Amino acid sequence: MKRHIVPPLLFGLALVVLLNADLLEVVLRQLFPAVREVMYTRIPLIDLFREHVVMVLVSSAIATALGVSLGVCVTRPPGRDFLTVVQGLSSLAQTFPPVAVLALAVPAVGFGFRPTIIALVVYSVLPILNNTIAGMEAIPRELTDASRGIGMTPLQILFFSELPLSARVIAAGVRTSVIINVGTATIGAVVGAGGLGVVIVAGLVRDNIAFVVSGAAAAAVLALSLDWLFGRLETLFFSPRARVAR
Repeated sequence: MKRHIVPPLLFGLALVVLLNADLLEVVLRQLFPAVREVMYTRIPLIDLFREHVVMVLVSSAIATALGVSLGVCVTRPPGRDFLTVVQGLSSLAQTFPPVAVLALAVPAVGFGFRPTIIALVVYSVLPILNNTIAGMEAIPRELTDASRGIGMTPLQILFFSELPLSARVIAAGVRTSVIINVGTATIGAVVGAGGLGVVIVAGLVRDNIAFVVSGAAAAAVLALSLDWLFGRLETLFFSPRARVAR
């Protein structure tokens, strides 16, 4: 069996156990025989898992669009004066704990999904922004000069020369941002956004270690699965050896 097939099989098996109520209860009973109630029954774990995935995907998409757009803007000649300011503000945003961002967002937009997305975007945009700037700044001037010399417009240079050359660095930032969001999205439970944080918070409130483990394990498997998937995509799209092997 090829080594790259093993991780998805393990992640798939773990997800089957975690998201199948009967199997999960058997495992938790074995791990925590002294705990009376090992399953969180108010909302099925699979529904909370689905809510968690939606929060991660939406916030990561917004953070990617925002980070890449800002990174491109401040590396263009008209916006280069704002490069230091944008980097400073994004670094400052990440120093705020997500819970603090939630506390500020709730009075403005209410409880639920929206304040959680705001907190996740603010907290996860920095890796994408920094990697976009690093990737764009690392492109040799000779290549852009050559593109300009063959008659390409600034937009053509951006989309057909600069962005493809910096895509691998940008993708690494997106990968980091997504993994950050998987863990940080658990805070959405405190403002009614749902997700796997509901089980974790319920376990902490009831002093029930089985609840905490089931929610944390599901989040961990999701994070590891997405990290592996991004790694495979980077290999397939950005590795010349992988393309030759196919």
